[in-house]
Amino acid sequence: MKHSAFFWFVLPSATAMLLFIFFPIVSIIVQSLYVEHAQVIIETENCGPFGCTPTTMVDQEATEALRREQPLGRFAGFTTYLDRGHLAVNEVAAAWDASSGWRDFGGRMLNLPFYKAMAFTLTYTFIVTPLTIILGFMIAVAVNGAVRAIRGPLIFFSLLPMIVTPLVGSLILFWMVDARGIIGATLQALADDPGLSVKASTPLMWIMLMVYGVWHAAPFAFIVYYAGLQTVNTDTLESAMIDGASRWQRIRYVVIPHLLPLTTFIALIQLMDNFRVFEPIVSFAASAHATSLSWAIYNDLGGETRQLSSAAATSVLTILGVAILLSPVLVRTWREFSRART
Repeated sequence: MKHSAFFWFVLPSATAMLLFIFFPIVSIIVQSLYVEHAQVIIETENCGPFGCTPTTMVDQEATEALRREQPLGRFAGFTTYLDRGHLAVNEVAAAWDASSGWRDFGGRMLNLPFYKAMAFTLTYTFIVTPLTIILGFMIAVAVNGAVRAIRGPLIFFSLLPMIVTPLVGSLILFWMVDARGIIGATLQALADDPGLSVKASTPLMWIMLMVYGVWHAAPFAFIVYYAGLQTVNTDTLESAMIDGASRWQRIRYVVIPHLLPLTTFIALIQLMDNFRVFEPIVSFAASAHATSLSWAIYNDLGGETRQLSSAAATSVLTILGVAILLSPVLVRTWREFSRART
């Protein structure tokens, strides 16, 4: 392809990436270095027949003039990143000095909002991602091995969790785990505990959020793997069958190596999506038991007092977290590409 043709071919995509990805990220980074101006306070005296008393009040005109003069706010550098709501450097040092061991130190760290959100985010990511890949692969193999006449309905029902809007799907599961729902009532009967409540238990709520995550994301892995199964060399499979290979051996030594590039692709997508978990926490009203980095951003931007600097700092830390998670997979992919070229 000529350089001119390649330039015009990638120009629309490059322009969209600059407008909707690069420039917003730069804007967020800049905003995270500024904090909102403090209100201008003036002291006045209220005088009456019994004397004068000093009072303080907000000078609205001076405050608005300051905001117009410096719309980004007051430059604070990395102060927001180091405060208690984020990396909490001072609090971490104090917790380390006061702790009697790693377990005590970990418990103190989980009292800090950022590390509490990070703990759930990483747990959710590292449990949901492999389970999604495994379940999607199993469904794809099962559907591909089914009779052709029923493959269509099987594919349709397998894709239903992905078709349903995430908010609606999580609300359905939320109602099912209620004490009056089918899952909640079943758990109470199995545990012989009428007071058992998934919504009141932090471990059960974490499990339910992860169950929903796997349920919702498995169809994506399934459809990718199912498409990949259609490209497996049938001659190789037939040769393996003639040589006496069992079904499991054919899957292990023929199918899985063939689908390994697709596994890398699914892992990349799922790592990014799961690290930004948000909808289930809101739909399940689970913020008392589980918070994520995306929920922290939403919480900073909600309410009457929007904490733009705090939300921007959490966004930057989330982007860095995604980059760190993806780096091993990207490095491995680059090495395989380099070996293939040579």
